[in-house]
Amino acid sequence: MKFFIDTANLSDIKEAQELGVLDGVTTNPSLMAKEGITGHDNIINHYKAICAIVDGDVSAEVISTDFEGMVKEGEALAALDEKIVVKIPMIKDGVKALKYFSNKGIKTNCTLVFSAGQALLAAKAGATYVSPFIGRLDDVSTDGMDLIDKIRLIYDNYGYQTEILAASVRHPMHIIQCAEIGADVMTGPLSAITALLKHPLTDIGLEKFLADYAKGNK
Repeated sequence: MKFFIDTANLSDIKEAQELGVLDGVTTNPSLMAKEGITGHDNIINHYKAICAIVDGDVSAEVISTDFEGMVKEGEALAALDEKIVVKIPMIKDGVKALKYFSNKGIKTNCTLVFSAGQALLAAKAGATYVSPFIGRLDDVSTDGMDLIDKIRLIYDNYGYQTEILAASVRHPMHIIQCAEIGADVMTGPLSAITALLKHPLTDIGLEKFLADYAKGNK
């Protein structure tokens, strides 16, 4: 499973990169705004800064909702760096844009996916990644893991190469459950990734080892 971090915070991205497990970054307009990154030029420069930190794919989202606008924005984003993946919303013109970029060899991430049918359309259009938002489904009392399971089955049935990118990951159990089902990628906050490190028995065991070592070396 690939680990992406879902943020525009450069410090968090650097920390995840230094941990040695980071495979990529996902961002969106809300995350950019959260970091105070506004204005076209500032956003473009921020994408460049992110690409300079990480080795893997960096999803950069278009703002336009019409086909022509998405194509124009997407081509400009893709030209910034070979790591850029153009993030396209799951709407009718978005599916058209996915097919256009697929034919051009430009990587895409279909975002805001909430059903197996939407994921099927994204794969048919040649999306590189499809992003089902599991946390947001949980928020409305729907099982986000059930959606991951359905998409995995459909993609395996027909050999689709589109990777399942589990998005809106909130906590470490989301990551474990996605790994058990077979999601190709997870994207979430640094806190969810680092929470995988923690177990009370690890802390207790390490404390005992160090205490025993100290006793034997007095």
